[in-house]
Amino acid sequence: MKGNEDAGELPMPIIVRPARQGDAPDCGRVTFEAFQALADQHGFPRDFPSVEAATGVVSMLMATPGFDDFVAVEDHRIVGANFVDLRSRMAGVGPIAVDPQAQNRGIGRTLMQAVMDDAAKQNVEGIRLVQAAYHNRSLCLYTRMGFQAREPLSVMQGPAMNQRLPDYPVRRAVKSDFEACNDLCSSVHGFDRAVELKSAIDQNIATVVEHLGQITGYATTVGFFAHAVAQSDMDLQALIGAAQAFPGPGFLVPTRNHEVFKWCLDNGLRLVMQMTLMTTGLYTEPTGAYLPSMLY
Repeated sequence: MKGNEDAGELPMPIIVRPARQGDAPDCGRVTFEAFQALADQHGFPRDFPSVEAATGVVSMLMATPGFDDFVAVEDHRIVGANFVDLRSRMAGVGPIAVDPQAQNRGIGRTLMQAVMDDAAKQNVEGIRLVQAAYHNRSLCLYTRMGFQAREPLSVMQGPAMNQRLPDYPVRRAVKSDFEACNDLCSSVHGFDRAVELKSAIDQNIATVVEHLGQITGYATTVGFFAHAVAQSDMDLQALIGAAQAFPGPGFLVPTRNHEVFKWCLDNGLRLVMQMTLMTTGLYTEPTGAYLPSMLY
């Protein structure tokens, strides 16, 4: 690419198309290299430990019903990828990645516009994403594209706490819990995440917390690609305390939730980095305690 530019030739046009089954390895490579370069530049831990790990994540997203996946192609080579979760009334975007060798050419904006247009065709009520706070350029790009910063988030990681809070027992979720959990999400956020919740219950990884005989919170797991919803901070702390591990870079705590954030620090968890929840379209302030996922 650089050779062509140095010779005075125009760069090849960028084509954005839906991802295909065989694109996962190239999408994984681009995702790893993009996130590696960004984290190393700013001195933060890498999101993915290897190309294989990044490929595993994008392969999972590409195989999940309800996700639409897009790639940017230049001269038959994938130079960017983006994903959009269309499983609820709110669409979730990411991870978006652009090959470090193809930066500063509008590829990120083009990929973002592709998923926003795709979400609009599905008549979603809003779009959400989570952005690394140290990446000023993406914050500015998303703002220009209509996203508003809504919530500072703290990525927390560390050893499992193995805590059981009195009067807040935590257990595996079962199918009969689905309706109560779904109603709880709707009451806190104004919309449900039924598909994600059902999938987590079916995989036997979701948990619920009970208080005074009622379900007062649930977690699809406590990790980077999972979410949790609860009536109170105590319910949320019980779910975190009972988690056996925190998959991925960590889990996301709304920083302004002082009680939960401080409780995590007091119990040996460390702050990995700050992120920002951004939205466009419908947004209502949550009326309970919650942990967002990397998507929203």
